[in-house]
Amino acid sequence: MGNATAKISDERVLVLDFGSQYAQLIARRVREQNVYCEIVRHDISAERIKAHNPKGIILSGGPASVYDEDAPQCDPALFELGIPVLGICYGMQLMCKAFGGKIKSSSTREYGHAHVKFSEMADPLLEGLPEETDVWMSHGDQAESAADLFQPLASTDTCPIAAMRHQELPVYGLQFHPEVTHTPLGGQILRNFVISVCKCQGTWKLGDFAKQAIQQIKEQVGDNRVICGLSGGVDSSVVAALLYQAIGSQLSCILVDNGLLRKDEEASVITEFTSHFKTDLHVVNAKDRFLKSLAGVTEPQEKRKRIGSDFIDCFKAEAENIKDAKFLAQGTLYPDVIESGAAVDGPAATIKLHHNVGGLPEELGFELIEPLRDLFKDEVRRLGLELGLPEDMVWRHPFPGPGLAVRCMGEVTEEKLIVLREADAIVVNEIKAAGLYRLTSQAFAVFLPVQSVGVMGDARTYENAIAVRCVNTDDFMTATWSDLPYEVLARISSRIINEVKGINRVCYDISTKPPATIEWE
Repeated sequence: MGNATAKISDERVLVLDFGSQYAQLIARRVREQNVYCEIVRHDISAERIKAHNPKGIILSGGPASVYDEDAPQCDPALFELGIPVLGICYGMQLMCKAFGGKIKSSSTREYGHAHVKFSEMADPLLEGLPEETDVWMSHGDQAESAADLFQPLASTDTCPIAAMRHQELPVYGLQFHPEVTHTPLGGQILRNFVISVCKCQGTWKLGDFAKQAIQQIKEQVGDNRVICGLSGGVDSSVVAALLYQAIGSQLSCILVDNGLLRKDEEASVITEFTSHFKTDLHVVNAKDRFLKSLAGVTEPQEKRKRIGSDFIDCFKAEAENIKDAKFLAQGTLYPDVIESGAAVDGPAATIKLHHNVGGLPEELGFELIEPLRDLFKDEVRRLGLELGLPEDMVWRHPFPGPGLAVRCMGEVTEEKLIVLREADAIVVNEIKAAGLYRLTSQAFAVFLPVQSVGVMGDARTYENAIAVRCVNTDDFMTATWSDLPYEVLARISSRIINEVKGINRVCYDISTKPPATIEWE
């Protein structure tokens, strides 16, 4: 039997991915309307689309020009299915070209905020919108002329066809991006498309998803034992909660302490999963092994490779001690599935290092259970609350799979990790004390092996620096640095320098993503 995933709503919208950095964001925005949305390949056939039986189709943006020799194309027959279609940016240009319109390279590239003026306000796509609003543009090409039977719906000062619709078919195009937060009313536009144009009822609920997932796990597992790997993060915690409600004492959990966990993390996980879940918990102490493997390694990807390899070996050895285990449960999320190319109709992509998808089940010979593989991170948090998990667990900031190794620049040593753990705990505790933890998306410390001169008392010092990183984001695909109050930053800096031996300088990272990443490695 294959992966255990809950039955998905009969009502769905498909997003055809043309390489847009925002494709996942489109799907999340549609799901916010309680309509299930799935990302598929851009070249999926019209027949496969019919098999999915979608209520609507969205063509994503993308970095290519429609006139490039190898520009990604869609099956033109999809426009003949009678299913509503919304093309966004590149998707609109591709639609325009398919119907015989003309695309030109704009003399003025629009990237950033633009002011759009709508016409035809009676159209269902524009229901409830003002006649003018701000939007987010990101394009070099644009429609020069719409094809026959297409009617312009909006314009900007430099883009005469910023939105359009076919007069006979339920086919729409938007030159701007409604899915990003920089388009304030973009959510209303997408809601209008899925509810008013596609006639979706908005019946997809996470509470129903939980009941279906629990029932499906029961049916798949039967009387067998399931192993679940724990990390202390929300994904594995929610998986464990689903499994516990489904099979109770048939669940065994494994925590691999790789020496790269945050301060008191091992103790916290042990407490949570022996008191809250009362599970059969196995803790593998492998600190020395991981540190030995990382000795002398400075290249980030090599760190990840070694950590991933050691993790599999440790997990495998402990799993062999759990008799009668037939299934392995993982906290694989929908973005993991998309980016790994594991979905049948999903976009092909390179598998990330230290990825949940692939490797471990094959190594161990288990059948795989991935009850969260259709959900995004924000949906997993909401599901955790539906399952009755404590809010502190559900809203815990994300922590990378390779742990503190990606926040310890250069070679990873026990001495550096001790310093980093203490500094990181101060950052998180001060942000919590200020009531800002839930208002920020991720906050942590980074150890910088950069020594600088300082003065402590009457003594001159030459010690290392800590960088503090705190970001706000809706989707973790883009992020802005958190505008923390100066007094909070001052307390963090003062405490780290005074309480953490070996640090005499604290810096605050004010880089956005992009161009920077959230993590430093």
